[in-house]
This record gives sequence, structure tokens and C-alpha cells, in this order.
Amino acid sequence: MRYIEPYIREDLTRKMVFVGGPRQVGKTTLAKHILGLESGRYFNWDYDSDRQAILARKWTDDAPLLVFDELHKFPRWKNWLKGIYDVEGGHHSFLVTGSARLDLYRRGGDSMLGRYHYWRLHPYTLDELPKEISRSEALERLMQVGGFPEPFLENDIRNARRWQRERLNRILREDIRDLEPVRDIGNLILLLDLLRSRVGGMLVISNLAQDIQVASQSVKAWLSIFERMYLTFTVRPYTKSLPRAVVKPPKVYFFDNQDVLGDNGARFENLVAAHLLKRLHFEEDYEGRRCELHYIRDKEGREVDFAIVRDGVLEELIEVKFNDSSVSNHLKYYAGKLAPPKVTQIVGNLKEPFDKDGIRVTGVLDYFADPPWEMATRTA
Repeated sequence: MRYIEPYIREDLTRKMVFVGGPRQVGKTTLAKHILGLESGRYFNWDYDSDRQAILARKWTDDAPLLVFDELHKFPRWKNWLKGIYDVEGGHHSFLVTGSARLDLYRRGGDSMLGRYHYWRLHPYTLDELPKEISRSEALERLMQVGGFPEPFLENDIRNARRWQRERLNRILREDIRDLEPVRDIGNLILLLDLLRSRVGGMLVISNLAQDIQVASQSVKAWLSIFERMYLTFTVRPYTKSLPRAVVKPPKVYFFDNQDVLGDNGARFENLVAAHLLKRLHFEEDYEGRRCELHYIRDKEGREVDFAIVRDGVLEELIEVKFNDSSVSNHLKYYAGKLAPPKVTQIVGNLKEPFDKDGIRVTGVLDYFADPPWEMATRTA
């Protein structure tokens, strides 16, 4: 059972549920599992017979749950679904999954405000694991093969590389082609390769555009496409209280840790970023809070890797180190300047946590020990 399953089932009793997330993260498996518990019909837009059945509205009135997979590839899918829901919502529950941003996809049409709940499914992380895999073993797998179910569970580095190459090819040459007006796939791939080698670094759009000899507007548009397809996510600078000192370029991280080209330090920072985003997305999807992941860097080069902001309030500063347990001077500086409730340094290899100057230095296994979805279950 994946971590968001019980909340999806609960929401299905009230409204439609949309589940977004990266390709091959387990959305279809999750949907079919829920379908097995609830009973109903499954339709996949990519299958010819299912596509024809969707357009002809071929299902029985007594099917409790209707699952529409990859429906966002139908250009008028939101208006079509709105009409079905408004007429047949009393007879069926509706679960819609897709490997693009279903909540804002630009070809969607009607916003369907108030008719659905949106959930985002992430890869496996240290706080969501199959029972047979220990957390220390999971950390090794996450660093080497990433957290997507197939390579993570198989744990074979060679097959993981093949899986990752095939997945990227399908996204770049099929999914984006079907959903976006992009003709220059060659330079799109070059941009992605540049991003894979610059994880955790600030991205200057004009420099990226110059590197691949395209217009800056093209780079901006392609970065947005990568986000909509759940390939990458952007971390922007925290500027509140620091309007004159902060620098503005964004940073980009990957949903799949295997996509990162770099040393263990870059992979570990990406791993932590993806873990933090998964938790913040759950809080947004479950509690309805506005949660943001930022970084801080000023013109003097003082930088902190991550800043957690909830409902506009800075709640935690986080510095990430793969081996170094000595407290970051930059973290100390911003802890004193901004005075957030929590200040943390997460270390990849740390024997015991300790506190110093109001900063908790802790290992990655300890920091991600208590998943928010389990706490939500206990307090529900």
C-alpha cells in the first residue's frame, strides 16, 4: 500500500480525485489496487479500445469507481470529465491519473474548481518503504538506483540504468511530443543533460541559453515543461526580510535521484530535496496548507541549502552535508538573522546527532524517521 492510498479512498467518497506524478512512479498500480478494493472499471487513454470506450461513454451504471488513466492526453479532457461528473456523479466515483500536472495543465480547459481533490504521488523515500527493506539498505538504493518502484525494488544497477534511459526517452520523445508544441527536441535534450550535471547550483537562464545556442524564452518554456512532466522541480530563493541581499536565480532538482550526474554530494542534496518536497506536497494535498521549499544565498556568497516556509512563515532552515558534521557558518549566520523555530543540518554519514549553537545536527535516517502521513493517520 502506498502512503496516499487511504486518503484517496476517503476523498473518493466526496469528490473526484486526480493523482499526478512522474511517469512510472506507480500511479497505475495504485489506481488498480484501489479499484480492486472498490470495484469498477479501468480505462487507459493510451489503449485504442479504452480510448474508444471513453469517448463513447461505455460503462455500466452500477460501476462504483471509474478510473481514467492518462486522460490528460485527450485535448478536451477537463470539459468532457466535468460534463460526465455533473450528470453521473451520483452513480460513480472518479479517479483520474496522469504523468503531467493535472491541476493546471494548460490544454485542460475548464478549471473544475470545487469538483476534485488533487494528490501527488512521489517515488519511495526513507519515510515510505516496503517492510522487507531496512532504512540503511534503502539509503544505499536511493543513492544508486533512485526511488522509482521498479529499479528500487529490483536493486540492479545495470538494469536501473537501462530503465532510466528508456524512461527519459519516452518522456522526451513521446509524452512531450504528444502534449507540448515543441519541435526542437534535440536542444530540449541538451538542456536536460546540462541540468543533470548542475543539480544544486544556481541556474542563470541566459547562460543556459548561450550554452545550447537558443533564445532565453525557449529555455524558460522548456524548464516549465520539465516541471509539468514531473521530471524536475524548481527551488527558488527566499526573499522575505532579505530583499536587498538575496540573489534570484533558481535551482533545479530531479524527482528521480538516478537522473543526477555528479558526485555523492550532489546526489545526496537531490535526495534530501526530493524527500522534503514529498513531505510538503503531502501537507498541501492533505491539510490544504501552502508549503514552499526555498534556498537562501546573498551577494556575499552566504548560502543555506533549504528554507521551509508554511503559509508564508519561515519555519526551518536546513543545510545538507554528505560527510561534514561541522556546523555550517552560513547556517549560523542565517539562524541568527532570521531566527526560525527550527535550524537543522542533515548529514549523510553521522554516528550520533548533537545540538550546537541552537542547531540540530542529525543524520538523514533520523531526520526522515517520522513520516507526516503516518502522523496524519494517528490524529485523524
